[in-house]
Order: sequence, then C-alpha cells, then structure tokens
Amino acid sequence: MADIVMPQLGESVTEGTITKWFKQVGDRVEEDETLFEVSTDKVDSEVPSPAAGYVAEIKVPEGETVDVGTLLVVLSDSPTGGGDAPAPEAAPAPEAAPAPVAAAPAVPEAATPPPIPDAPTPAQAPAPVPTPAVSDGEGGGVLLSPLVRRLIEENQLDPSTITGTGVGGRITREDVLGVLDGRAAGAPAPQSAPVSGGASVAAPAPLPAATPAAPPAPVMAGQGDSIVPLSNIRLRTGEHMVRSLATSPHVITAIDVDYEGVERARRAAKEQFKAEEGFSLTYLPFISRAVIDALAEFPHMNATVGERDLIVHHAVNLSIAVDLNFEGLLAPVIQGADGKRLRAIAREINDLASRARHKKLSPDDLNGGTFTISNSGSYGTLMVAPIINQPQVAILSTDGVKRRPVVVELPDGSESIAIHSVGNLTLSWDHRAFDGAYAAAFVGRIKEILETRDWSAEL
Repeated sequence: MADIVMPQLGESVTEGTITKWFKQVGDRVEEDETLFEVSTDKVDSEVPSPAAGYVAEIKVPEGETVDVGTLLVVLSDSPTGGGDAPAPEAAPAPEAAPAPVAAAPAVPEAATPPPIPDAPTPAQAPAPVPTPAVSDGEGGGVLLSPLVRRLIEENQLDPSTITGTGVGGRITREDVLGVLDGRAAGAPAPQSAPVSGGASVAAPAPLPAATPAAPPAPVMAGQGDSIVPLSNIRLRTGEHMVRSLATSPHVITAIDVDYEGVERARRAAKEQFKAEEGFSLTYLPFISRAVIDALAEFPHMNATVGERDLIVHHAVNLSIAVDLNFEGLLAPVIQGADGKRLRAIAREINDLASRARHKKLSPDDLNGGTFTISNSGSYGTLMVAPIINQPQVAILSTDGVKRRPVVVELPDGSESIAIHSVGNLTLSWDHRAFDGAYAAAFVGRIKEILETRDWSAEL
C-alpha cells in the first residue's frame, strides 16, 4: 500500500487544485508515470507517481482544492479492494450534519445549514471568523493562498479589513476582487470628502459601477454559438493582465534593429551549434544577451515600483514568455541571467520552453523575474505592444525579422543600398518608474549592442 499526498510544488505554494486524473480506480500505474495534474496559482503541473501499484482509492476528485500534504490517492499491490473505501468517508460527515439541522442527514446537507436562516446566518457566521483568522494568516500560508496574498500585496490592501467568505473565514480571490471593485467604484470617497476635489473622485464612480453589468451580455450565446469554458491558466492570465493594466500606466517605445551581424554569426554557427546542443539557434538568445547587458547600464529597467520608492534589483532574473500552444502563457525565469553568456542563455531558454509546454515546470521556475522578453517574432509580427508582467516595470517584445533594403555606409564614407535582416523591438514600460527619454536610451542601447557586437566570439 502507498499513500500519495499533495506535493509541495514550490516554496510559496500551500495548496493545489486537482484538474485531471490520468488513472482511475483499478488502473495500474508505474513509478514515475504521470498520475494526475495539479493547478496552483502559478502553474499547471503533471505529477508522476512516486510508487508503482494499482489505484485503490481516489480521495480528492477533479476540481477540488486541497492543502499541501492532503491525502490524494491510495495505491495497493493488487487491483482489488479499493471500491468500498468511499463509504467510511461518508460516515463521519453525516454525524456532523444532524447537529446543526435535524432534518439534514445526508452528507451534502452539511453545507446547507448556514443558508437556511437566510440573511442572519451568512451575515453573522463570517463576521467573527475573519478578523482573528486574517491576522494569523498574514505572515504565513494558513489562511491566505499564494494567489490571494499576491493580490493583496500588489494592490497594497490591508488583509485585516477584508471579510473572508471562504471555509473557516479564509479570504478568497473573490473577496479581494470585490474590495478592489468597491474601491474603484468610489469606496475611497469618504477620504476625499473633506477635500475640495472630492467631487472629481465621486464623478467616475458610476463608470466602474456600470462595468460589472457588462459580463452577463457575453453569456447570452446565440443560436449556433459555442460556449468554451476558460481553463485555469487562461483565467489566471486574464486576471493578471487586467490587474497589470489597472496598476501600471503603460507607455510604448519601439525601435528597428539591423540584425545583419547577428544573422551572419548565426548562419556560420548554425549546423555546428545544432549538432552540439541538439536544438536550433534563434535570434532570441542574442536579443536576451543584449538586453541583459543593457540592463546593467539602465538599472531602473530592472526594478519594481514600491509604495513611495523604486526597488532596483541587483540580479537580472530574465523572464521568457512562452506560449502553451495557444492555451495560455507562462513566463519561466532564467535566474542570475547576468552571469550567463550566449550559449548558456540559449540552453536555458530551450529547456524552460520545453518544460513549460510539457507541463514540467514547478512554481519556483516562475518566481523572481525582474524583466520579461515576449517573443512573437516567429509569427512574422510587425509590432506587438505587450502588457507588463507585474510587479516588473518593463517588458520587451521581439517581432519578425525580414530581409529589407537598408542604407549602409561604405568604408569610404559613401552610402549604398543593401539587403539586410531587419526587425522591430517594442518596449512596454511603467511611466511611474521613469520617463520616455530613459526608455528610448535603453532600447537604443539594445539596438547598438545587437548591431555592433562580434557575436562569433561568444559562439
């Protein structure tokens, strides 16, 4: 027999949601064979079985969220003896149910008693619980999930002011979003009342208030329309993008780059590089290397905006946005990228992208990024304005590289027309952190490095 529990998928991860079971009761599973998929607030991961055996009992169904260490599945040495196990689970639950409601012997009714008294019970039950519970969970992971903690920190909220509606008074994502909606709809108005400009704060209140009424419209599917449920990662990505646009005043700065020097070095090393490394050499490692060096000269790009200050990070932890076959987006991190040269960067980009697409990343692979590169150039894009990866202050988009006519200066000082590999770089940046001149100088330095460096020396 073997008991398999919810694994610790990262330092900050305290819970996970079972999104898929790859084996059912009675099935045989081998050691290291994928057993289930778990979703956290950071990443979806396929988890291999730590032991071989037959699935005797699945304790946690798909869609249920449980804490790290919770028993998920029991394996046995034989394919028999797992079918009667659910009965003992149901036995203890009914004992608790009759206590609050005599007429509710069934297990599901355990959750029914609070709503029966209508308004009084929901109003009174959560109220006393959250206050002590939040103070206990503020520094740890007992009552604040990583997602909720991040929402609270990024929006500078005080958890003691949020009423938790989750189990045991736990603060849920919906609780935090509700506070943010209320704040956007004019919750701060009382603070602005004594100020003469208070009217300007109250005026926009109706606009956000009307926004929540919009969601029901898309739900009304017409004849022949399809309703496609959003995956967990799609929902998380969407929430992060909305929060980022609401947090940072985005500005775009774009520049064109002549990649002819990079292209010559890439072509010369192409076959040998693939034979030695096992994958193709693309433009992305060159761009990443140039960005890392430029960040050393423009440190405010490698930063986070605090409440009244700018936190400049000494190490460059480079996030690389990876598309998951159109099903979502992740940005795994090259830790300590400023200490790596071109080949090492290329290896890490390939490794992280491969593991992201095969759901082999851990949440720790996504932590600590200080600057992000989004690469849509393989689709031949002209210019993409990406959304900042919070809590960073900038993100660079690499666009398609094409052969184009350019004006070049000859050794004798005359000019000529030549066909070079040219593409655009687009920087989205947070105007709270710096101004346009700083951003322009930064992308200009990236361009200079890409166009003038002897790249063959690093290959």
